Amino acid sequence: MKAKTFEEQFDAGVDITGSLDLSKAKRVLLTPRRVNVDFPAWMVDSLDREANRLGVTRQSVIKVWLAERLEASSANNGAHHARTDSAARRL
Repeated sequence: MKAKTFEEQFDAGVDITGSLDLSKAKRVLLTPRRVNVDFPAWMVDSLDREANRLGVTRQSVIKVWLAERLEASSANNGAHHARTDSAARRL
């Protein structure tokens, strides 16, 4: 299929997934990277209680809370950058 036809079908709302080779698809910027973070015991206990309450893993709680915080920070854009720069200088 030519690119122009592909774009026209996509723009028209046609399901174009049959025209894609999904075997080589990659989730850009979503490749997991392992990090180690040390938390105080009280924080781990609180995370575990929240995870149990929600019926998910501790890791899931941490990921969701961090994602929410990062999204909120991105929404504040300019103001966030000024605070971050200021905080980084204090470190």
